[in-house]
Amino acid sequence: MKCNRREFICASTAALVLPTLASHVWGQSSAESPLICGSGSNRFTFVHDWIKPPAGMIFGDTHGLAQDKSGRIYVAHTVGGGSTPVSGVCVYDASGAFISSWGGQFAGGAHGLDLREENGKEFLYHCDTRRRCIEKTDLDGKIQWTAPCPMQSGVYEKPESWCPTNVAFSPDGNLFVGDGYGGSFIHLFGSNGEWKRVITRPGSGVGETSCPHGLWVDTRSSTPTLVVADRGNRRIAQFDLDGKHISFHTDGVRQPCDMKFREGLMLVPDLDSVVTLYDEKFKPVVSLGDGRVEGHPSPLRGAAREKFIPGKFVHPHDAIFLANGDILVAEWVPIGRVTLLRRMA
Repeated sequence: MKCNRREFICASTAALVLPTLASHVWGQSSAESPLICGSGSNRFTFVHDWIKPPAGMIFGDTHGLAQDKSGRIYVAHTVGGGSTPVSGVCVYDASGAFISSWGGQFAGGAHGLDLREENGKEFLYHCDTRRRCIEKTDLDGKIQWTAPCPMQSGVYEKPESWCPTNVAFSPDGNLFVGDGYGGSFIHLFGSNGEWKRVITRPGSGVGETSCPHGLWVDTRSSTPTLVVADRGNRRIAQFDLDGKHISFHTDGVRQPCDMKFREGLMLVPDLDSVVTLYDEKFKPVVSLGDGRVEGHPSPLRGAAREKFIPGKFVHPHDAIFLANGDILVAEWVPIGRVTLLRRMA
């Protein structure tokens, strides 16, 4: 039940030949007027490469994003070949200026990245797809604990069958973990990293998931629910916190990667070349930067940067609301790209 990214690439490029595209280099495009997407109260201007790697560093796939209370922004990336230093996490201030980098252990595997405040202190939770583990660190990268494959769950024949992609935080302090690139289970872990139980199992039916790539606890109603980017099934799945099925949602959904919530809206980066905002009923409000070409996902994953189309996404992998209401998007491209969607007044 794994979600095969190689198959995704082949499907998106088989019938396409790269067209002659507008030039794009580091920073904003050379277009005479700002690139605008969205509608109504959800209109944004594009600032591609608002966040850049520091001198000597080369981004790999830019996979994860988080922002702390002070405004600092964290970017998880796999590290490009020839990069120095070899750090899987880069830290920026609220203006996008580089501060520091750390996390050499995440090179090649930095994937999911989420932040939680616990007893007045903030921590980062990393999903490492190379080392196949979850790791909790403080904001300076000091490791608090590391959780490997939960063999005690009885659902894996070997540790390599487990490959966590993202986490979500339960109101009681526990941790939901999506085994997106492994067996397609969702697990519950304690706040100390100890495995507790299986929440959902692999499949395409009710109560099942296929490549549960991202997940989050939706607190927009009085009863929190677990919302899952069920990417292999091309749907958003909703469960109660015990894993009981509530609903499926497919309107506007292609290959969802994760979700975040703010002021009634759900933000979903979709690997199939678009970022979408949904309302409380999981209905699309607006699609942003749709980079599909003739009904296919963008064919530009492995293209040179100058081939990227200004105002169009290639493969959005994570997206977060910044404290000021802007949106930051990280893309699954081997040369990395982090785009700011600046909200228009």
